[in-house]
Amino acid sequence: MQAKKQVLITEKKSKFYGYLISAKSEDEVKAFLQELKKEHKKATHICWACALVSPFCEKAVDDGEPSGTAGRPILSVIQKRKEKDVAIFIVRYFGGVKLGAGGLVRIYTKVASALFDEEK
Repeated sequence: MQAKKQVLITEKKSKFYGYLISAKSEDEVKAFLQELKKEHKKATHICWACALVSPFCEKAVDDGEPSGTAGRPILSVIQKRKEKDVAIFIVRYFGGVKLGAGGLVRIYTKVASALFDEEK
């Protein structure tokens, strides 16, 4: 499966790779996640969120980041943009500098937003 859009944002030495895909099912979302896990074997976290129409499904996964600091902000961007049948994955390579809860929320929101901003 090919990502519709990709971005790379660096924040305090951590690298955040964002991927936006179209998805019609949880199986498609999980398949893309498996591809990312193979491609980014040394990544610290692969956080993601999806919003699917039928059957209705909204999920947010922090993948080891503090609860609510990654998946939820990604899902919030999807919801605010009223996007459906999409998933966003953000792969983080830790750069040695802790960002704190507020910093994590800001960077995950920034990367997710950049994926949609790139479309226009």
